[in-house]
Amino acid sequence: MTSTLWHGFADMGAVSANGPFAIARGEGVHIWDTEGKQYLDSTAGLWFTNVGHGRTEIGDAVGRQLGTLAHYSGFGDIAPAITIELAERLGEIAPVPGSKVFFTSGGSDSIDTAAKLARRYWHEKGLPDKKLIVGRTKAYHGMHVAGTALSGLPPNRDGYGELMADAATIDWDDAKSLLGLIERVGADSVAAFFCEPVIGAGGVYLPPDGYLSEIRQICRDHDVLFVADEVVTGFGRIGGSWFASQRFDLAPDMVTTAKGLTSGYVPMGAVFIAPHIAEPFYSGGVWWRHGYTYGGHAGAAAAAMANLDIIEREGLVGEAKRIESDLHTALAPLADHAAVSEIRSGIGAIAAVQLADPATAPAAVAALRAHGVSGRAAGQGALQISPAFVMTTEQVHELAQRIGDALDHLVS
Repeated sequence: MTSTLWHGFADMGAVSANGPFAIARGEGVHIWDTEGKQYLDSTAGLWFTNVGHGRTEIGDAVGRQLGTLAHYSGFGDIAPAITIELAERLGEIAPVPGSKVFFTSGGSDSIDTAAKLARRYWHEKGLPDKKLIVGRTKAYHGMHVAGTALSGLPPNRDGYGELMADAATIDWDDAKSLLGLIERVGADSVAAFFCEPVIGAGGVYLPPDGYLSEIRQICRDHDVLFVADEVVTGFGRIGGSWFASQRFDLAPDMVTTAKGLTSGYVPMGAVFIAPHIAEPFYSGGVWWRHGYTYGGHAGAAAAAMANLDIIEREGLVGEAKRIESDLHTALAPLADHAAVSEIRSGIGAIAAVQLADPATAPAAVAALRAHGVSGRAAGQGALQISPAFVMTTEQVHELAQRIGDALDHLVS
């Protein structure tokens, strides 16, 4: 079956040969394919459907907004009223009080926005040579130019040449590697360090004990901006807090977000910018010539407002903390499975089942589908587990059981 749709991150030869996995509808933590088969959604789409599928409340809010004002330019002094309202609401939950909110169209936009702003900030502070931006091995920061240059996943960078000068990669789990880089190149050339508090697409890696606080202090000591990439972990996925930056007391200079902002119902992203970073641009006479046509889209803002209403009304940030415990308990027995080398869990509604043989990942994903689970592999053969916050304890254990059954099939 030849596919006209070119899928992202796909072997299109295989997709064309086998046909796409076409999803028809979703409700709660379940999805159905076009043949009517039901699946547990183990990944909340792509980390984003925090409130679950089928929330007509969000669609209704978007419809009302589109019927009133679909969108309008956010450049200059113009903005849709709903967008201004959303910015104020986000400012109230931002990891750093008084933060400004710059809207984008998604996570990759947010990363590029933060990379540009970091360099421009130092330019405005009279330090134009501070241009180097730093990422980590295993890290994924989207697929725009800056995010690809920052990627710690070599296959994501291969074949493009040097997309952006002044980008570097350090070890993901060793804070001293950042210090070593700073000492080699000089703090006067390093603009920002980008950090996923929990590495997501690179395979779900939790931060080593003390790592985040140590590397945050290194950034403070050497005037390196700390950018928390919370495209995955933001808006409750970390459990117990709106953002991982709060749970780990990071006080970041910038926070990049997307996914959970609207629970994926409409594309939208945002960058939270601490007051001291915004100050040079708010003092008058300084233009930041950057923005997106659909940044702060009115319909997306309505979706975000309705999404936040649901999260707050149903206490879903707390539910994500409960899922953290459920996943840790339910997945633990799989650590002894012959097809598994490690279970990574214990921080938020996010976990990974690391396959002993990464090459078996495609077969494992197929086995999951055969057992009624929609899943995917991240990093080097890690089955991503990142359910919606509405998944019950019973459903978490059902998910773990089905994963185990699929792995049994894999090794039989």
